[in-house]
Amino acid sequence: MKKKILITLAVILLLAAGAFFFVVPGQLEKRLNVALNQPPYLASERATELHKKLLVTDLHADSLLWDRDLLQRATRGHVDVPRLIDGNVALQSFTVVTKTPYVWKMNIESNDDKTDNITILAVAERWPSSTWSSLAQRALYQAGKLRDTASRSQGKLTLITTSVELSSYLDRRINDPHITAGFLGIEGAQALDGNLDNIDRLFDAGFRMMAPTHFFDNDIGGSAHGVEKGGLTEKGKEMIRRMEAKKMIVDLAHASAKTIDDVLAIATRPVVVSHTGVRGTCDNQRNLTDDQLKGIAKTGGVIGIGYWDTAVCGKDASAIAKAIRYAANLVGADHIALGSDFDGAVTTPFDTSGLVQITDALIIEGFTDDEIGKIMGRNALRVLIQNLP
Repeated sequence: MKKKILITLAVILLLAAGAFFFVVPGQLEKRLNVALNQPPYLASERATELHKKLLVTDLHADSLLWDRDLLQRATRGHVDVPRLIDGNVALQSFTVVTKTPYVWKMNIESNDDKTDNITILAVAERWPSSTWSSLAQRALYQAGKLRDTASRSQGKLTLITTSVELSSYLDRRINDPHITAGFLGIEGAQALDGNLDNIDRLFDAGFRMMAPTHFFDNDIGGSAHGVEKGGLTEKGKEMIRRMEAKKMIVDLAHASAKTIDDVLAIATRPVVVSHTGVRGTCDNQRNLTDDQLKGIAKTGGVIGIGYWDTAVCGKDASAIAKAIRYAANLVGADHIALGSDFDGAVTTPFDTSGLVQITDALIIEGFTDDEIGKIMGRNALRVLIQNLP
């Protein structure tokens, strides 16, 4: 009898372990990364024809966080290579997440660094044990996932690390539009594990964009959603100098007002905001003020407008277009870009194959075809071509 009980318990434990490692991650992603509408995504004939001619660029997606092969078309989440090609996305920024507060505690007002969702996810998704305690290792592991995906893609996905590589890829894409490319970014300099020398290590792994902070304050600076919401520390100022020396792009998404001011005061190169909203159409702690928009544009950088409700106070492409219109009226269409936050635990109107609906909404907002081309990708590409190493 005792033996039967032990066998039963062992079976239960094995089944529970199997569910934790092979079922829970997928179900969690399905719950967190929602597209309100499924393909096919309809748009006007004019938008459909115009969209085919665009060099669509998205400055933010967290797809490397999840347990999916991005070469395969998925039935969950927002981004994979087949859907990028369907959406005519020429370039996708793959941003890595290394630590966030527990999902049931995380908010846009005030978070500390005491809890960590990503440790649990890393274990559940069977990441190497080195990633369980090192945030730098988490970033390096996700970078390796993208390199592996590109190497297996038979030319469908190109990893971009230099201006020359980007220009060469765009030339190749003229004759073969059914390909896409990606580059690596980091959400929050906690990924440095407290050591600025890790900038070199992450650069060598392919990272070309990094934000000082994510959802909590760190030793680099304050987060818009942190407790203190302070500015850049002396260590943070040194980080910006080192990033600029290596031609890495500074991303001010999630930065506190003081951190934004401090970065703008010392930046000598264009800065970006990879994913955000604007307070002019959606007034909350997550989004940028008019003065912040002007300051970022003044550096020659771009502002990536997001697709989720907290960013645009709406659940369709028209809300995204209204935020873009507000920002463009304020700082000019040359400084606006796309920053979806796809696969970032957000609900969006569509997955990446449905971006033609933004093109359609921009037409309705009265943008010219040339302005739409800039906003949908050429502005971001300009900044990258001019500023990547």
